[in-house]
Amino acid sequence: MLFKKRAMKDSTYDVAIVGAGPAGLGCALALRAIGLERMTILEGSSVGASFRSWPEEMRLITPSFHSNSFYATDLNAINPRTSPGDLFGVEHLSGEQYADYLGAVVDHYELPVRENCQVNKLHSDPSGFLLETDDQAIRARFVIWATGEFSFPDLEPFPGADLCRVASQVSSWQRIQGDDFVVIGGYESGIDAAYHLAGRGCKVKVLSRTEPWKFDDPDPSVSLSPFTKERLARIVRALPDGIELHGGKEVIEVVREEADYRAFTLDGDSYSSSQPPILATGFESGIKRQVASFFEWKEGKPLFSEVDSSTLYPNLFYSGPSLVHRGSKFCFIYKFRARFGVIAQEIGKRLGKDTSGLSDWERRGFLIEDLDCCTDCKCEVESAEVEEAVT
Repeated sequence: MLFKKRAMKDSTYDVAIVGAGPAGLGCALALRAIGLERMTILEGSSVGASFRSWPEEMRLITPSFHSNSFYATDLNAINPRTSPGDLFGVEHLSGEQYADYLGAVVDHYELPVRENCQVNKLHSDPSGFLLETDDQAIRARFVIWATGEFSFPDLEPFPGADLCRVASQVSSWQRIQGDDFVVIGGYESGIDAAYHLAGRGCKVKVLSRTEPWKFDDPDPSVSLSPFTKERLARIVRALPDGIELHGGKEVIEVVREEADYRAFTLDGDSYSSSQPPILATGFESGIKRQVASFFEWKEGKPLFSEVDSSTLYPNLFYSGPSLVHRGSKFCFIYKFRARFGVIAQEIGKRLGKDTSGLSDWERRGFLIEDLDCCTDCKCEVESAEVEEAVT
């Protein structure tokens, strides 16, 4: 899917969107709903590339179900009118399937995506922003940064992490050699790795700072999702010796000892395996990696305005899993999509456009402005202990 012929030939736009994953494409569709045409979507690789790099066995933890006609939009859809569950007829899509869904959306709505267009640097100027790519400079009054997190795994959480195998860079759990493993990280990606490795007969020890498998919270930003809990319970019943769950184990170092690897924990224990430990300690924000200086930071987290823009550069917006408001994380598709309409509405107002085309988006949960709903219930992420569990 290359840049559509009907897109403008010049390099000046009202809006430039960086990233062609669900966040970037969802914002583009919301902008289309208010009639905005002068925009471009810049993708460093291909549409949905992060999803295509998932391990083959990995699935979306949120279920897809087609009930859009009853105003209950598929949890993994990026606009009110589509459903990846209906497209593929499955509840938990693979990365390849979800990337194909995003590609189908691009084709159907003729979104102006430029693939293999890496943004190397962002500059501010009196007219807005200048984005440097490999072959040209692009000017835009507004920028929506939507690069996600999956492409930026945390590679240095402790000394010796370079000896580990990064979970997000594994192509298939079935093709990894060995029969005993240590998995570092007890959240979604760590348990997913343990589940698939144990399922093929391996012995797996999971080391986690806390015990997310014991948390009882309706928000999978805090505890394991029902999908993951169900699979974990099933594999433990079927193969009771396959997975050992060790909570309260903060890994501080990994070393190589002749033919084995050993992970040392803060409490003085250590765990060995014949294979490199699996590193599933989470991801860094694409903001931190690429445009950190354009955002204000507090306690290591970027700050956002009430309309998801930078507090330093009001015309620079963010959409994606790094979004946090009042301690509540919007780190899954069904969460951060609730702000697509907010961003589009704000940009539309500043451009003097009629934003009534977003009424259906608001009715379907894609334009939620009342953030109190995310601070007065169990969704709120309050304690450091809970935040550490989200690895």
